[in-house]
Amino acid sequence: METGTVEVEKVGGKSTVRRCYSKYPLKFIIPRKVGNSKIDAVWIYALTYGGGIVSGDSISCKLSIGDGCTAVLTTQASTKVYKSLGSKCSEQLLEATVGSNALLAIIPDPVTCFSTARYIQKQVFRMASDSSLVIVDWVTSGRHESGEKWDFDLYKSANHIFMEDDKPLLLDTVLLEKGSISSIAERMQDYQVNAMVVFWGPKLKHIQNKVQEDVRSMMSEQFQIPSTSSAHRMKTSSNHCSNKPSFIASSSAFGPKEKGVIVRIVATTTESVYRFLQRQLASMEPLLGASPYC
Repeated sequence: METGTVEVEKVGGKSTVRRCYSKYPLKFIIPRKVGNSKIDAVWIYALTYGGGIVSGDSISCKLSIGDGCTAVLTTQASTKVYKSLGSKCSEQLLEATVGSNALLAIIPDPVTCFSTARYIQKQVFRMASDSSLVIVDWVTSGRHESGEKWDFDLYKSANHIFMEDDKPLLLDTVLLEKGSISSIAERMQDYQVNAMVVFWGPKLKHIQNKVQEDVRSMMSEQFQIPSTSSAHRMKTSSNHCSNKPSFIASSSAFGPKEKGVIVRIVATTTESVYRFLQRQLASMEPLLGASPYC
């Protein structure tokens, strides 16, 4: 049985929560309105009792977003995954159905895994041909104030998007696992955040175009080597490589007719990713009633 279920449908022409159920360790908070009261959008805050996910917890959540509805699933703070007891894993599963002309935005704060934590997350989305979706999925290196940097044992996050008739649109998995040869910290080097943002659907086309342009511009400036001669170019390149950029992003199109965009990010600070998300998602305010991450 699911740990939580939320169903959003049109009632009187407005997106309305028709059913909301949750049990320990999951809890939903659904405010009457977030931001502009004239915007038709439902905001859903997912919380866990105790402020985090305990070793061995298994959370299963289902969302149903009806035709023409807009819904946001978010958090009030980072999702903390506490230390693992033995080989126990903490698990979280989200299954979402998004109806025709509907929009679902998954915009949580990052996951923060404590030392020795083992965490597996899977999100499955089933879309109509004209529905829209935003996914932000990100993880930090841990509790810096406690000296923990990529000190967990396992982090696995899978995002699967299917169209009608179960046709796969995107199958993506991020796996960070402590190895016998090298640690996660050694592989991640100085980077403290790993993030992914997915845009899909007609309501987000203008945002997709802007994000791709912004990422291209940011990275062109970041990796540009100002030189005129071959010798100077080689020297500058060597210096540039030794000074790793603090923020790296890439974007690529996916899906039929390249209707979707996926952005991948690594950064040395959580704050820089927050700023990036604030800028890139600001134009969603007319759709959601409030600007994400502000």
